[in-house]
Amino acid sequence: MVCKQRWLNRCPVFLKCVTSLTTQRVQTLTTSRVLLMRVSQIWRYPVKSMIGVDVDFVSLSLLGIVGDRHWAVRDNERGGIRGAKKIGELMQFSARPADESSTHVVITLPNGDEIRSDDTLVDVALSAALGRSVSLESLPIDGALEHFRRGPSDSTDVMAELRGIFGRTEDEPLPDFSVFPPEVAEFESPPGTHHDCWPLMVMTTSALDALRTALPESVIDILRFRPSIVIDTPDELGHPEFSWKGRTGQLGSAVVEFLDPCPRCVMITRRINDAIPEDRTIMRHVVRDLNQAVGVYARIVTPGKVSVGDTLTFL
Repeated sequence: MVCKQRWLNRCPVFLKCVTSLTTQRVQTLTTSRVLLMRVSQIWRYPVKSMIGVDVDFVSLSLLGIVGDRHWAVRDNERGGIRGAKKIGELMQFSARPADESSTHVVITLPNGDEIRSDDTLVDVALSAALGRSVSLESLPIDGALEHFRRGPSDSTDVMAELRGIFGRTEDEPLPDFSVFPPEVAEFESPPGTHHDCWPLMVMTTSALDALRTALPESVIDILRFRPSIVIDTPDELGHPEFSWKGRTGQLGSAVVEFLDPCPRCVMITRRINDAIPEDRTIMRHVVRDLNQAVGVYARIVTPGKVSVGDTLTFL
């Protein structure tokens, strides 16, 4: 061993080669780890709060996924656009594009009946199914602010209304509202969109696995959480997307910036169908153990195209 060590000490070139190979190996392993983080699902929701469609690719504009939440339901009795935070039954409807040449959609009602958005009876059908007067509206071409303005509150007890929206019990904290853009205090969604607040919500497969492990008696289905993009993270545990805040990443030809973890509302507890029942224990876990959040918000820095299989590369 002494002779071998002396020989190595006299061979700086050999040592340099070994060091170089080791460094390359580490870099290769690191790169391989990043390459494992790929887009596994992309979801587009043609109508706000209804079940959407998983697609192979989408185009991202600065406002989000093109064609996402182009339509929304207006409450004709209260006024204002409403989603499943208030009209929970909306999550039992689904919507898909009617064709590739227009923004119109086909809506499937909870009883299985279908109706197109350009059918003159669409508002009648939706109102009958929901048991209240509603109308289906698309994003205004001129971006008229009145379309997005909030209607009156349902209750004079603001705190009770907020607890209902976010599915919180009286002894649970409400979310940190500073993570939401300021305009949502006045408008149902940022003007020009029907998003709740930010253009994208990203989840990981690790997060879904962690939820299933923590809640073995619950039905943890992707339909509850309504992500825009799901990233496959086979080497990660827990909720790795929480650590992405402030980072930018390349997805396909687009670049996104990851923002705050997504505070969850009552929608993740709603009944969707017979296989996905109402379940409030999910919210108890999210509030108690996950700082009220599942998934992470994101905004688009550089528009582009994203496809299933694309790598997430942090910049």
